[in-house]
Amino acid sequence: MTRLTAATLAGTVLMLSGCGGGGGGGGFFFLPSTTDTGRGSLVTSPPSQTASLSTAQVITVLNSTAQGKSLMQVAGTPKCGFDLRYLEYRTVGGQGEATNATAAIMVPNGDASDCGGPRPVVLYAHGTTPARNYNLAQMTDSTQPAAGEGLSIAAMFAAQGYIVVAPNYAGYDKSTLPYHPYLNGDQQGKDMVDALTAARKTFPAIAATDSGKLLITGYSQGGYVAMAAHREMQATGQAVTASAPLSAPSAISLLTDYSFSGWPALGSTLFTPLLSTSWQKQFGNVYTATGDIYEAQYANGIDTLLPSNTPISTLYAQGKLPPLALYPANAVPGPIDPSLSIFYGPNNLIRQSYLTQAANDLLATPCPGNALPANAGSLGTSAPLNCQPLLGFRKAAVANDLRNWLPTRPMMMCGGANDPTVNFLSTRATAGYFTARGMPSAALTVVDLEESSRTDAFSSARAGFATAKANLVASTPGTPTDQAAAVSQAYHGSLVAPFCLASARGFFQSVLAAGL
Repeated sequence: MTRLTAATLAGTVLMLSGCGGGGGGGGFFFLPSTTDTGRGSLVTSPPSQTASLSTAQVITVLNSTAQGKSLMQVAGTPKCGFDLRYLEYRTVGGQGEATNATAAIMVPNGDASDCGGPRPVVLYAHGTTPARNYNLAQMTDSTQPAAGEGLSIAAMFAAQGYIVVAPNYAGYDKSTLPYHPYLNGDQQGKDMVDALTAARKTFPAIAATDSGKLLITGYSQGGYVAMAAHREMQATGQAVTASAPLSAPSAISLLTDYSFSGWPALGSTLFTPLLSTSWQKQFGNVYTATGDIYEAQYANGIDTLLPSNTPISTLYAQGKLPPLALYPANAVPGPIDPSLSIFYGPNNLIRQSYLTQAANDLLATPCPGNALPANAGSLGTSAPLNCQPLLGFRKAAVANDLRNWLPTRPMMMCGGANDPTVNFLSTRATAGYFTARGMPSAALTVVDLEESSRTDAFSSARAGFATAKANLVASTPGTPTDQAAAVSQAYHGSLVAPFCLASARGFFQSVLAAGL
């Protein structure tokens, strides 16, 4: 569920800092209505311009580093430049409380036909980040945590002629919410819609002409959020053209049960505190005290630890969180495979007593769609959440699992079968649920980048992914074990992400071309 780990691309944005414009939208200025203070209303307008690049400047930036060149090979040569804007809007928190949040808006510019006139809008959701100051409108500053992901999205979509609206989420950047409603499906879906609503109010002032075609995507946590946004818009009668949730933990109840059963995810010591804080705010019954779940050395203050302005590496060094050890070394249940033993060890995060409660609850109240692979025949059931867990954490996971609706617009799901961070069985289970509920096969596309022998519209993405993985192995010194570890570390954020994003754009292009 980690964010796009494109930090290696951050150097490509060094030139951007001198390219930004000043503020307004061509001298046109308006104030939001003084009575418009609810969800989706504007805090300030128009959104300030933080950068403006021509097509030639975008190409120069991408060509300035090896990483940028690699990104351009996947995203394609830019057709357009783009103007970058910074939006502040009103939304709600995980308890329905009023708050504010911010977003980036990217508007294509240039002489090519794809760069002007009515343009489709991409509503983009970012992945998990521990950085409280995460702001996709700060891609012009390579020292900022969102610089790499911001450039990736700009190259993939804005530079190809799409208007992009990319929320930073409540609890990040200038948001006054003191926590982040992490994988709270109701709140995160509403947050995305509120950002889009606010952004569209500013379009006349920033030379953004909306064609009426809306495409929703995001990666990792963002894949979950993109799906939640699609669900929210469908439920409220708002038009969606297509969506592409990528490497999404959409079956979050399945992933939670897998962790308690002996299959933790890479990054679990970050994800778990974000989840427990978010779901405690949402429901109030995840714990009585943080010490119910967490070992004493971590329990005090863990509910206010994340997101943080302190780098995650520093939090690890300070002993605020363990990098890997989610469970005790001799935990019961233990890892289902020896390769997962890295998540079990000294200075672990979660208490054995809590793991025992979870394991007992799993035995007493299993969810039919959450079976481990050995019994995975039920993953595609039409009632995967026909269960009543007693443990607060599992109850919250069931409530926030996205296997509880049926899309009526085309959807593509993408990931890699060997992902150690967001288990691809989450995608398989969600797609299986949609199919079991009657979603036509023509409306649902599932792309596994590991299926190298498959021939279809996504073959080039699979080939590129295979090449990138092989190149990483070849460039990693040491033993095969060292090389495998390098692939595992890079798999979710660096290897899969760009090729799933490119696949999403190709999918969107096909939907638009078909007039669906």
